[in-house]
Amino acid sequence: MELITSLALGIGLSACCGFRIFVPMLVTNIAALAGHYHFGTGFEWMGTMTAFYIFASATVLEIIAYYIPWVDNLLDSIATPASIIAGTILTTSFIAGDLPPTMKWVLGFLVGGGSAGIVQLGTTVTRLTSTATTAGFGNPIIATIENILSIVFSILSVFLPILLAVGAVLLVMFLGKKLVRRL
Repeated sequence: MELITSLALGIGLSACCGFRIFVPMLVTNIAALAGHYHFGTGFEWMGTMTAFYIFASATVLEIIAYYIPWVDNLLDSIATPASIIAGTILTTSFIAGDLPPTMKWVLGFLVGGGSAGIVQLGTTVTRLTSTATTAGFGNPIIATIENILSIVFSILSVFLPILLAVGAVLLVMFLGKKLVRRL
């Protein structure tokens, strides 16, 4: 059951990395600082005050950058691989139990990196469509929706991991279908 809860937490937060990379990391850092969560071996640094300052600064910069015209599309090209990395790290940091480290990283990459990557690709396609159809004027609305989703779902993932994991899996399946049809 512990592995299922860990994977559920990783799936929910990794999917949120597809909306904003640093919001889920900041939320988990705050949860760890509040004593709600303890990171696995080797990931204790994610629950420190130093990490808090880094994640908070990066979160503010990332959120602001998505409101700057054309920077948002440029940021998407960087955000796609970064979200996969962040999703992998988050999921791997939650996997508890006696699994070998290699298995933890493989699960982290497949579950966390995959979830983050598919959601990020979906947001990239949405932003490109908005740029093409509204000359970028609709992008701040999309950025606001993504910010809200990332913040709310990250917080809910910490407290309701199984519920949010189911929602994240459904979102990933929906976006995956849309991406396959689009391609």
